[in-house]
Amino acid sequence: MKSIQIIDIKSYLPNNKIENKKLEEKYHLSENWIKKRSGILERYQVTNETICELAIEVAKKVRIDVLKRIGIFVATTSTNCLMPGISFEIQKEIRSKKAICLDILGGCSGFINAFDIARKYLLLDEIDYALVIGVEVLSKFLNKEDKDTSVLLGDGAGAILLGSAEKQKKYMVHIQSDGSRGELLTCYANEHIKMDGKGIYKYAVGETVTNIQELLIKSGEKIENIRFIIPHQSNMKILTSIAQRLKIPQEKIYHNIERVGNTFCASIPIAMEEMRKNKILQDGDKIIMLRIWWRIEFRKYFIGGII
Repeated sequence: MKSIQIIDIKSYLPNNKIENKKLEEKYHLSENWIKKRSGILERYQVTNETICELAIEVAKKVRIDVLKRIGIFVATTSTNCLMPGISFEIQKEIRSKKAICLDILGGCSGFINAFDIARKYLLLDEIDYALVIGVEVLSKFLNKEDKDTSVLLGDGAGAILLGSAEKQKKYMVHIQSDGSRGELLTCYANEHIKMDGKGIYKYAVGETVTNIQELLIKSGEKIENIRFIIPHQSNMKILTSIAQRLKIPQEKIYHNIERVGNTFCASIPIAMEEMRKNKILQDGDKIIMLRIWWRIEFRKYFIGGII
């Protein structure tokens, strides 16, 4: 059976960096209130850039042979561009005439959805390469009077280029969904993001740990053989609690939420690009890519040695 590999990883953040001090002054919060609550020190937000511009900027950074058959898969929760989709705008800019384009609205788990769809297209030999992008401009959907969401969320984009691999790579997926608690995090058209922080924390930690354990059993792997768990950067308290319940060192769960904030669909590729750039992630590492979607869906992907 064919396998896939990651060829390139890139990220793009807006220039407008928002540090905690500015938000603490705005909301009359005590010093370090945001850090203690979420682990975040700073996040990035757009000024005049659109979500399409962020996606195009990160796409241009990736090494792509535009003459090949390319699949462009874009995951987001904050698009204001329904037609044409963001993926079509990227195709136009990179001038890839043989591309197929698909935008995916899958909540916070959208990037993992896009990644797995791209993998299937590659295995079916429908495309030669897959450009998988997570992009968010969450700042446009914030209620600026709601400190609980405004201090957490940031904007950004991340991209992963996938291709076929000559050597077999181990890939395992474990998916479980539960739409019965969708009220915990919502965003309807022309409305702001609303979240139940306590409800999210309680549900997320318990279900995530259970699903990771199920994935390990399904894949035949042991947690000690996993180099990193790379999660959606939701909240540092959640990530810490997951490590504690799994009885693993905190450093095994990679986080950059303190520097980037919560960027929903963009968070995993942004984190992976940072890991690759700093030589933290090496070829052959076994990882779990973990995405938590609060509507609610948990998606765990075990990938061995595809970096």
